[in-house]
Amino acid sequence: MPLALLALAAGGFGIGLTEFVIAGLLPEVAADFAVSEAAAGWLISGYALSVAVGGVFLTMATARMSPKRVLLGLMVLFVVGNLVSALAPTYGLLMTGRVVAALCHGAFFGIGSVVAAGLVAPDRRAGAVATMFAGLTVANVLGVPFGTFLGQAYGWRSAFWAITAIGVLALAAIAALVPAAGADDRQPTSLRTEVRAFASGQVWLSLAVTVLGFGGMFGAFTYIAYTLTGVSGFAAGWVPWLLVLFGVGLFVGNLAGGRAADRDVDRTLVVVLAGLTVVMVAFALLASSPVATVVLLVLMGGFGFATVPGLQMRIMRFAGQAPTLASGANIAAFNVGNALGAWVGGMTIAAGLGYTSPIWAGAGITVLGLVVLLPAARRARRTAEVIEAAEPALV
Repeated sequence: MPLALLALAAGGFGIGLTEFVIAGLLPEVAADFAVSEAAAGWLISGYALSVAVGGVFLTMATARMSPKRVLLGLMVLFVVGNLVSALAPTYGLLMTGRVVAALCHGAFFGIGSVVAAGLVAPDRRAGAVATMFAGLTVANVLGVPFGTFLGQAYGWRSAFWAITAIGVLALAAIAALVPAAGADDRQPTSLRTEVRAFASGQVWLSLAVTVLGFGGMFGAFTYIAYTLTGVSGFAAGWVPWLLVLFGVGLFVGNLAGGRAADRDVDRTLVVVLAGLTVVMVAFALLASSPVATVVLLVLMGGFGFATVPGLQMRIMRFAGQAPTLASGANIAAFNVGNALGAWVGGMTIAAGLGYTSPIWAGAGITVLGLVVLLPAARRARRTAEVIEAAEPALV
């Protein structure tokens, strides 16, 4: 494994901590700045919106720059954002720090995916992308308990100081280990060339599958604390540890999904999305059983994040020689899916359908992702067969 992949994973770990750590700190932040719980919650929502914006526009703005130089600049932005958060004397400045740090999120994972894929042979690219995203999954496992521990022991600012230090270490690792060009020596392309990738219908279909396939899982996950306490019967103190198990599922699923996608991206995505749907239906039906809940929570995380390497590789494949902007747009699509799933799940609860209703809604959204993917995969296979059949005639 190239050491550069570990440097990219370290950056992903720091960025993931920034995203997840705030969930365990909201009570302390709200009390410190004398704001409501809803206002404190905007520190999460504002971050997600900034990820979607940064994933597209920062990638566009840096299209002609060296990928390594862009990654280093994004990590500097990340360090500055978390430093502002650690020092913030007001709620407004804390929000500013969150927004600044979030702007680098989408572009880092979008450009980092392209760099990671270029570091290895073509038949190992999905696995390389999965290795980079492994940092994000580990952060998901550790983020909430890590932030809660530091916040309770040393004050909520200590978590942001720790993340700032991690960002500096990741910056140094990327500077030292990531080469100026990947194994395929892909050079920066013009913005016009990157935008042309969106002329491909398969790129748009891939974005739709990302929004629906991943959004379904996230919609179920958003309200999982209510399901665990209100349906499964767990005490509130168990929730962070159950989320750790969910994070373990994310980590294993991400790596397994990457290996499978290296063999066949579309087949892997079909199997994983179908499996995710079955798991969520079973979860909704068996949520009253604590034992079944623990097992299905881990499986939901596993199948849910097993989609990520394949979804990222699919859009990069159909973007051709200009995958960077499409890759960044796909990171934005993940966050659009997160927002969609959370919105639909919230509507089902508001309608009085109970705390398992977001899981049912998530299963339905994931099925829509399959409905989009199946004909898209069939069309892609037929196109590949036509090209393959035409090649002998051209020789």
